[in-house]
Amino acid sequence: MSNRENRVCPVENAGSLDNTFRRLLHNPQKILQPYIKQGMTVMDIGCGPGFFTIPIAEMVGERGRVIAADLQQGMLEKVREKIKGTDLQNRINLHRCEGSRIGVTEPVDFVLLFYMVHEIPKKNEFFKEIEAMLKPAGKVLIVEPPFHVSKSAFIKTITIAGSAGFIHSAGPRILLNKTVILKKR
Repeated sequence: MSNRENRVCPVENAGSLDNTFRRLLHNPQKILQPYIKQGMTVMDIGCGPGFFTIPIAEMVGERGRVIAADLQQGMLEKVREKIKGTDLQNRINLHRCEGSRIGVTEPVDFVLLFYMVHEIPKKNEFFKEIEAMLKPAGKVLIVEPPFHVSKSAFIKTITIAGSAGFIHSAGPRILLNKTVILKKR
């Protein structure tokens, strides 16, 4: 893979990941409402500055939990600042991934992989790790960007997920984006 495919969005670009325009394009409640219920444990991998993390924490309610995972401590600090002093800080666990491993063993009901799978160099290991932490009825939503990830690359990702123990079905319609829902086989 080229370096471009595996490049992680730098912390300096966090503002482009969380703004009003993006909220219009990628409304977290509209996209995630069919999948997230109160009381769930949800993992937001590649959470960045918390664009989806914070709405997810509101959706899971007081009994739910969110694991906001990212490779970059700077992104996790941005989430920490947003939730500091709010009720949400009790629902959101910030977790720094270690190199090529997520490093979480806690069972989860739902995993969000929004605009980040193309950045993963060892996708087979990545999906095996997710499969091991996903509860039997759990689901994974993958959303990849329209122009950055080709149709063939997206199909390859789905095939790799299949070899790690997942079956797939159509994901939600998000203008121009490639989406898929994964469930355990």
